[in-house]
Amino acid sequence: MANNNRTKGKNKKSKPVSQQTLKKARKELRKTGFYYSFLTIVLLFCLIQIGFSAILNITKLVAYKAKIITLKKTLNDAEEHNKNLKEEIKLYSTTQNLEGIARNTLKMAGEDEVLIIINNTNPDSKDNNKKRNKKTEEKHAQ
Repeated sequence: MANNNRTKGKNKKSKPVSQQTLKKARKELRKTGFYYSFLTIVLLFCLIQIGFSAILNITKLVAYKAKIITLKKTLNDAEEHNKNLKEEIKLYSTTQNLEGIARNTLKMAGEDEVLIIINNTNPDSKDNNKKRNKKTEEKHAQ
């Protein structure tokens, strides 16, 4: 009976020890599970942040490329307009062209000329009047 008591006592002691190790193992599993869950959440947050910033950068890149294209177009248009203006300056810088502009658009006459202006209400006759005015100016100049 003494042996039975010893074995019974050992069995009683061994159960609590195994239960304690099981509890410790479960605690460790809970801690590591919580740790892994926390790391997973942090990792997902980082991935979402990286994805969001990548999408944002791509949209900015597209917008900036569109702005560059429009700016290049306006630059080319401005350069073409500049070129045309320089050509016009060359044309209008001569005295003959300035005199022609003064005669036709400003209705001015030379020193020994008399200017006659005839106003008509018909829009078709305006072209004829211009031709007549030029002819009369030429006659008066002679």
